[in-house]
Amino acid sequence: MSTVRTTWTVDEHLEDILASIRPLDPIELQLPDAQGCVLVDDVTVPVALPPFDNSSMDGYAVRVADVAGASEEFPAVLTVIGDVAAGTGALPEVGPGEAARIMTGAPLPPGAEAVVPVEWTDGGSGGGAATAMRAASAAPQDAAGEVRVHRPALARAHVRARGSDVRAGEPALAAGTVLGPAQIGLLAAIGRGTVRVRPRPRVVVLSTGSELAQPGEELGPGQIYDSNSYALSAAARDAGAIAYRVGAVTDDADGLRSAIEDQLVRADLMVTTGGVSVGAYDVVKEALAGAPGGDDEEGEGFGGVEFRRLAMQPGKPQGFGTIGPDHTPLLALPGNPVSSYVSFELFVRPAIRTLMGLKDIHRPRARAALSADKPLTSPAGKRQFLRGTYDAEAGTVTPVGGAGSHLIAALAHADALLVVPEDVTHVEPGTQLEVVRLG
Repeated sequence: MSTVRTTWTVDEHLEDILASIRPLDPIELQLPDAQGCVLVDDVTVPVALPPFDNSSMDGYAVRVADVAGASEEFPAVLTVIGDVAAGTGALPEVGPGEAARIMTGAPLPPGAEAVVPVEWTDGGSGGGAATAMRAASAAPQDAAGEVRVHRPALARAHVRARGSDVRAGEPALAAGTVLGPAQIGLLAAIGRGTVRVRPRPRVVVLSTGSELAQPGEELGPGQIYDSNSYALSAAARDAGAIAYRVGAVTDDADGLRSAIEDQLVRADLMVTTGGVSVGAYDVVKEALAGAPGGDDEEGEGFGGVEFRRLAMQPGKPQGFGTIGPDHTPLLALPGNPVSSYVSFELFVRPAIRTLMGLKDIHRPRARAALSADKPLTSPAGKRQFLRGTYDAEAGTVTPVGGAGSHLIAALAHADALLVVPEDVTHVEPGTQLEVVRLG
């Protein structure tokens, strides 16, 4: 005779979720739209960067022999044969006893071996350094008389060599890279206008409860502010998703199903919070539990969500399934603020990172010694997640607040979760614990 299973472990629930989620299909995006997305293919450098030798300073392009031994007392006097600005096409050739005035980023002209900064000179005939540089940008290629150089320069001084950043054919970015500002800049610098990426997942966050009011409204009798949808939307964005926060839905099963159906068009993943326990008004469970999976006779099946009790604290009631014609994943989280946030970190964040196509989907973890004035207690058979502050240098973690799943103020001051295993009920100060780093 088979028995009905009543409890799942944290690891079993997460394994089921990840087994049902696949990375989003790649798309080609313009660079401004690719920020935060994950690169699908390796990118190699098509041309050297920089593509030519160029000056790292405003100054004068010279031959080394012409400024050897130059000093304040005995400056090298050179004939200025022209100006070289950034973007210059034809370049003057620097011969013996000659110099070309040059701007930062401008190509090194033929014959020149080094650049002397304008501060090492008298600024050329007819004025100081600032005047000389303004004249160069206004009248490129015009001769400007003479310049006196007061210091010698070594070969290649103040010259950025062609390919000194990256050479043609070298790898630029590897597949799996999350494209941030620096990576977008590199792609632009090597001439890539578009890139093939997995898009940022679209996550719809929907909270439930007739008692919920929106921040900025006046609270009525028995009401509280809806903090979960704000916290979880922010957490989704922090994980790399595009988040859509939906106003709280009242405790009505038909209304919830309608709201979810309306949101499916813009969701790669749906997250609900509240209504998953065993109370009379647990609307999410009422609306979604036991619904048939797949399509109904009319081809418009809503799908189904399985609700479970997990061996964890906080966050025992959880739900997961797929809904709608596209079988969109839905994670149903508990309604207490700490429970919903801890559940997000353990289950939703890895799901988002999997949709993005990332290999590293979990928060970093560490081992740390418990720093506390008294021992901790934990319920037998449950994996407990306590809030804390982690000191990496000292290798310690300090609990913040109590174990209550409503203590959101303590959560706001925590940067880690302390993990107490299922088989541990008593933790003495100094004991090594696993720590999930939230920052």
